[in-house]
Amino acid sequence: METYGFHSIHGRATAISTGIKVANPALSVWQACGDGDALAIGGNHFIHAIRRNVDINIMLFNNRIYGLTKGQYSPTSKFGAITKTSPYGTVEHPFNPGSLVLGAKGTFFARSLDVDLKLNQEILVKAALHKGCSVVEFLTNCVIFNDGAHKDISDPAVKAERTIVLREGEKMLFGAARDKGLVFDGKRMVVVKLGENGVTEADILTHDPHADDLGLQMALADMKGPDYPVALGIIRDVADVTYDQGVADQVKSVTEKAKVHNVDELLHSGSTWTVE
Repeated sequence: METYGFHSIHGRATAISTGIKVANPALSVWQACGDGDALAIGGNHFIHAIRRNVDINIMLFNNRIYGLTKGQYSPTSKFGAITKTSPYGTVEHPFNPGSLVLGAKGTFFARSLDVDLKLNQEILVKAALHKGCSVVEFLTNCVIFNDGAHKDISDPAVKAERTIVLREGEKMLFGAARDKGLVFDGKRMVVVKLGENGVTEADILTHDPHADDLGLQMALADMKGPDYPVALGIIRDVADVTYDQGVADQVKSVTEKAKVHNVDELLHSGSTWTVE
């Protein structure tokens, strides 16, 4: 097919992306999906592509609503959200996509706001370079069905206090005055303030997305207000074998050892008879 991309069946984008990558490993495969299709009807495909570490790039646009299908609540809608399909409020807890990705032992997870164009560019470049399944959660707004979906952290008046941008090799500092930071006590993440109780910048965690430390990375992905900032940036970026490369290696190995290499050889293998 001579095309740069196409629309798949609703909820099956990850399955089709997997097939494309395995069939043609030379392609750079990018998947655009939402919190509704990827985490509900497509949840099984989403989880297993991450578990298998298929070398695809999943861009998950999370506006906490089914935007294209007219306003039903989604797996990431807030508890109690009033929507077209929950007129009295939802009675279920939402997914945290980051926890889902890391729980499936994902090798790359990042999060950003739709309006942070510079950070988005940094993340997407790193996602493209990553060998394996990269998942980038974009916290997006839906002006029609869920306007202000992430206003509690994206509003310029509160953003510095309620978000933290993680960058490799940098201290985990945040706040309008960058006077707050994160430390990990071995069990949970703790917010501290520089200068209080003898806390200095040396005590603050330094971000290393390449460390294979799921406990710490899960704690970062799980953080949410009002007591914690929401983590933005690349949270995890580790190397592991990819599913598509594994399949390619297996096919090559089996082919090299095979006694039959094509249909002609198959038809003339074993016992044969000539009918005159």
